[in-house]
Amino acid sequence: MIIGVTKEIKNHEYRVGLTPSALKAYTSAGHRVLLQKGAGEGSGFEDAEYAAAGAEIVSEAKDVWEKAEMIIKVKEPIEQEYKFLRKDLVLYTYLHLAADRPLTEALLKSGTKAVAYETIEDKNGGLPCLTPMSEVAGRLSVLEGAKYLEKSFGGRGLLVSGVPGVPPAKVVVIGGGVVGTNAAKAAVGLGADVTVLDTDINRLAYLDDIFSGRAKTRFSSRGDLEECLKEADILIGAVLVRGYAAPKLVTKDDLKLMKKGAVIVDVAVDQGGCFETTRATTHQDPIFVIEGVIHYCVANMPGAVPRTSAIALGNATLGFGLKIANMGLEDALRADKGLALGLNCYDGKVTCVGVAETFGMEYVPAEKAF
Repeated sequence: MIIGVTKEIKNHEYRVGLTPSALKAYTSAGHRVLLQKGAGEGSGFEDAEYAAAGAEIVSEAKDVWEKAEMIIKVKEPIEQEYKFLRKDLVLYTYLHLAADRPLTEALLKSGTKAVAYETIEDKNGGLPCLTPMSEVAGRLSVLEGAKYLEKSFGGRGLLVSGVPGVPPAKVVVIGGGVVGTNAAKAAVGLGADVTVLDTDINRLAYLDDIFSGRAKTRFSSRGDLEECLKEADILIGAVLVRGYAAPKLVTKDDLKLMKKGAVIVDVAVDQGGCFETTRATTHQDPIFVIEGVIHYCVANMPGAVPRTSAIALGNATLGFGLKIANMGLEDALRADKGLALGLNCYDGKVTCVGVAETFGMEYVPAEKAF
């Protein structure tokens, strides 16, 4: 199979779809890999490293898109890349379609076979290709929240850890999944006063066990959430509903309960965000203020640490990508039900139930789409 890797063009996105070591796994398996010149530089990988791994370096993104049978990316195609979508192309990347109707429609119109990292499942029902970026984003969320809590950014002027005689900042995490757990780990590590809310009692018990009292847990009832909003210096949204847009758990009116200069970090922004006031921002212009509360809603947070992120992502996506390349998409989907759950669009059909229900489109199960 001819594999293509292009340079990411989303604002301040420095990650790359394949690292040199991951690329070598494809060439070693007999596949041809076309890499756009400079695609890995943002992550610290030079063209020479890719060439040594067997890549063919191509000057223009257009040539990679047009010649490749499968494009491996990090982020979803943006509007200027829609023209490259076509019927015989396999697109393997993060998509987050439930929050992006224009892209969904572009994929359907083109007939592209689109496999989304974030809905692939492993044998245990986990999300193996989403997990590493959730870990990165969860840990980053606390660091970014701590930065914007500084007075020079309009924050409350608090040091997250506090100092002897001065209490630490209060960090509230909504959602105890991978993002929330990693956010709590980072916040605890910085010495914050941490509370995690979730509606799953078993998950709360697990968190209570691993944190041994260093992070408090609360059931996410409406009353508990409102109490936590009043206390929070940093509020982190870490809610995921697989394949669906994130639920809006905090309204604009709820912001009036919060302290002026508090910071909201919405890690669910890729799926539309779990705060009513969320709108996607960029690393170039990351924050905005509503009701005196700072919002950090960068849609590609792990892009801030691209080398760590690219390596972690490459490790997670390689096995599934090789299966597609070695077997062909359709046979790979038949052989691996977890991979089949990653198929979001195929030949003009919506094959992800969450996307179909979000947009009122017809849902066609993957096994019936081809």
